[in-house]
Amino acid sequence: MKVKKFGVIGCGMISRFHARAIREIGAELVACYDQLPIAVERYTQEFGCKGYNDLREFLADPEIEIVTICAPSGAHLEPAVAAAQAGKHVIVEKPLEVTTERCDAIIDACQKSGVTLSTIFPSRFHESSRQLKKAIEQGRFGKLTLGDAIVKWYRTQQYYDSGVWRGTWKLDGGGALMNQAIHSVDLLIWLMGDVSEVTALTGLVAHENIEVEDVAIAALRFKNGALGTLEATTAAFPGYLKRIETSGDKGSAVIEEEDIVKWDFAEASPEDAAIREAMASRQTETGGGAADPAAIGHHAHAKQFKDVLDAIENGRQPLIDGYEGRKSVEVICAVYESARTGKVVKLGE
Repeated sequence: MKVKKFGVIGCGMISRFHARAIREIGAELVACYDQLPIAVERYTQEFGCKGYNDLREFLADPEIEIVTICAPSGAHLEPAVAAAQAGKHVIVEKPLEVTTERCDAIIDACQKSGVTLSTIFPSRFHESSRQLKKAIEQGRFGKLTLGDAIVKWYRTQQYYDSGVWRGTWKLDGGGALMNQAIHSVDLLIWLMGDVSEVTALTGLVAHENIEVEDVAIAALRFKNGALGTLEATTAAFPGYLKRIETSGDKGSAVIEEEDIVKWDFAEASPEDAAIREAMASRQTETGGGAADPAAIGHHAHAKQFKDVLDAIENGRQPLIDGYEGRKSVEVICAVYESARTGKVVKLGE
């Protein structure tokens, strides 16, 4: 039997992108849950699903086969574990959680219950990202030397003031890195390989009344010997599209949102011209969330949901499982530790 009936936990902004993605792939949005009655009422009116204000009642609904968790970042653990124990497959909006310990608890609960777990990182499903990953796997870059993630976004003070959880360590888990740039951190790790050590600085420069950083920079050493950098901010007016730059001794490429803007190799391929043409000027009209968190599309979410359903049906792991989701959290937590202590932080120790 194909799994295709979803329930959504948390009825905030991102849950609406989940609902649209669910419908786009021909699946069914059965129900939603939120602690706030008004949030449930609005969501059920918008999407025509059942609504719950009690999590136990929601998870007891026999129609729900898979849940997507759209609660604040630091509130993913409890509903994810409860969903797993209820026998529901689990999709968690990024980040998986805000510490590696909390990530591990979710992974462990899903393994014990025998349910599938996936972490949402839609940028991996962009065609430009997949072309770059393919070229790396084919060895076209030669020896990877340098990888950079650059996220110069803009968020107003009103954005942080709009929710009591925003900008807090407990529920946001961090600032420009954990909330916004984590997509690029994940993409950089996926392309360049795992990180072995981090040196970093962070600062709260332009916003008020928040606990977390609005500017961060970090130097990375990858396990393969390559070096890298992270730059992230929510204080760069007017906000620019995120960039991933990958370099090796035989090639370099640059992605800007969904566009490939640089694609240069020492050994040319017959496909290069077609890739340059097909992957240029693909930027969506949304702006990629650079200045407005709601200005994103749901097309890549749909691709990821489809992969999760296929993984469940065929008994395989989804392309982005819990362990993959944990990696970016580990790197970002290492950045925060390095910035706090002024020391190099070695991962896995």
